[in-house]
Amino acid sequence: MWLPLVVVLALILLYRWYRQSQILGNLLDKYVFITGCDTGFGNLLARQLDRRGMRVLASCLTEIGAENLKKETSSRLQTVILDVSDSQNVVSAAEWVKQNVKDQGLWGLVNNAGIGIPTAPNGWLIKEDFVKVLNVNLLGMIDVTLSLLPLIRRARGRIINISSVMGRLAFVGGGYTISRYGVEAFSDSLRRELQPFGVKVCIIEPSSYKTPATDIETTLQSLHDIWSEVPQWNKDSYGQQYFQDYCRFIHYKLSRCNPHITQVTDCMEHALTAVHPWTRYSAGWITKLFYLPVSYLPTFMSDYLLIHPLAKPPSSNPSSISQ
Repeated sequence: MWLPLVVVLALILLYRWYRQSQILGNLLDKYVFITGCDTGFGNLLARQLDRRGMRVLASCLTEIGAENLKKETSSRLQTVILDVSDSQNVVSAAEWVKQNVKDQGLWGLVNNAGIGIPTAPNGWLIKEDFVKVLNVNLLGMIDVTLSLLPLIRRARGRIINISSVMGRLAFVGGGYTISRYGVEAFSDSLRRELQPFGVKVCIIEPSSYKTPATDIETTLQSLHDIWSEVPQWNKDSYGQQYFQDYCRFIHYKLSRCNPHITQVTDCMEHALTAVHPWTRYSAGWITKLFYLPVSYLPTFMSDYLLIHPLAKPPSSNPSSISQ
C-alpha cells in the first residue's frame, strides 16, 4: 500500500535534485556586484565567486576591507568603496559598475550590506535608532537596486536580497526585524514586476550565524550604552532585573550562532549560478526545522515559543529597583 507513495515521493525528490543541480554555462563572462564585502557573508561570497572565475565587483565600506579582499583574490576582482546609506555614493558606484560591465549588463546583484545594531527592546529606543538601521538594511538596498536595475534588465540577470528568519518572525526589538520584513515585501513585489523581463529575484533567509555583526562584546556594549540613555522613569518601568535578563538572553543567543557561514554563501552562489534558482533559500537546519515551521503556526503558539524564557515580569514596585 505504501510502496507506490514512497516511489512517487522518491521520484519527486530525484526530479527536484536534478532540476536544482543544473548550472549555467558561460559563468566566466558574467559580472556580479556584491555589497558589504569587508567581512562576513559578502567577503566569503566574493572569494567563492572569484575562485569560480566570475567577474566580481565588490563594494566595501572601508579602504582596509577592500585592500584585504584584494590580497585574497585574483586580479579579476575589482573593488569600490560604498556606503549604501549615502545616495550620492550609490550613484557614483552605479556609474562605476556601468563602466565595467559596458553593454553586457550586470548578471547578478547581491544586496548583502547590513547592520544589526542598535537592537534592544523597542521601549528603550528612539526614532533615530530605527532610522540608522533602516537606512542601511532597507532604504540603502532599495537605492542600490533601483540604480542598477537597467543593467540587470539588460543582462536578464539575478537580484539576490539577503533577509533573515526575522523577516518572518519578529522576536527582538529595533530596526533590524522591521528592515527584514521590508526586504521580503520589496523582493516579492520586485520579483513579480521583473518576471516579464526575464529577471529572477531570490531571497536568502539565514538564522543566526557567527560573523563580525554578531560579536557578543560589541552587541552587549551597545545594549549597555542604550540602557544608560533610557530615561529614569522608563528604567523604573522595566527594572534592572529585566535589563540583566535581556543581556543574558542576547549573550546566550549570540553564543550559539552557527559558525558555518558557507551554508549561507552556498545559497547565494546557487541563486546566481543555477539554471533554476529557488525563490527563497532557508539557510541552515535550525531555519528549516524550527523557524520556518514556527512562522506558520497560530500566533499564540509562536508567541509562546519565541518569548525568551529568561524574561521575568518587571517589578511592580519601582522604588525597590536598584539602578
